[in-house]
Amino acid sequence: MALPSTAPDSASSPVLKFAANLSWLYTDLPFLDRFEAATRDGFHGVECLFPHEHPSAEIAARLRVNGLELVLFNAAPGSWAQGERGLACLEGRDDDFRSSILAALNLAAELGCPRIHVMAGLHDASDRDAAWARYTQRLQWATEQAAHHGRTLMIEPINPRDMPGYLLTHQAQAHELVQAIGSPHLQVQMDLYHCQIVEGDVSMKLRQYLPTGRVGHLQVAAVPDRGEPDQGELHYPWVFDELRRLNWSGWIGCEYRPRTHTSAGLAWLADHRITPC
Repeated sequence: MALPSTAPDSASSPVLKFAANLSWLYTDLPFLDRFEAATRDGFHGVECLFPHEHPSAEIAARLRVNGLELVLFNAAPGSWAQGERGLACLEGRDDDFRSSILAALNLAAELGCPRIHVMAGLHDASDRDAAWARYTQRLQWATEQAAHHGRTLMIEPINPRDMPGYLLTHQAQAHELVQAIGSPHLQVQMDLYHCQIVEGDVSMKLRQYLPTGRVGHLQVAAVPDRGEPDQGELHYPWVFDELRRLNWSGWIGCEYRPRTHTSAGLAWLADHRITPC
């Protein structure tokens, strides 16, 4: 007897929308030239890590000329070169944190970007409770500022293998914090690469969290090599069908490290009958 198909009905399922992460893709090109490259490959949405490192007028021009939407970027995380990975939980950095949030909100308005990722920062295990208290208090303030500006802040659990000491590592932690702050201007950025490494059981996590409305952005990469999502232990054809079953209509960021040339590596989109949007 033939089993019923578990694939979503293509006529009623949402089209998955993929955004090129310009900090990870097209790295053979200068940053400002990557916008045009993404357009040539069919993307209509892009994201990046730190646009404040480039002239905002130039970024705005590249977005406009190429018909692209900037869907997400990171607030300044402190001194990346000196190992800082966010300011939100660091002791004695209130002024720096507030300045980074206000600057990011102003930049988001200038670039028409609706979402800003706020990195939690690194902590010492012996200081975790105090770091979490600082993180919560500062996010509360930052979320209030985001509401005034009509923007949404994102918090992302990151795996401790790639970023040892990062404060926020698990989906449940992020969702509990979003619920505690209780604002629609704070959501979870769910990177399935990090989720698989830390927790696994990705399908059930998607079924648990996407219907809550607390997830505002997804990101994908292969596990464990963080290459294109066409190899490795996480079976993305299933994941993408699961997202359709769950009626995910938000953006999916391609935050991966291409194994060869970015454009050549995009064969995974065609292989799975997915087109960038």
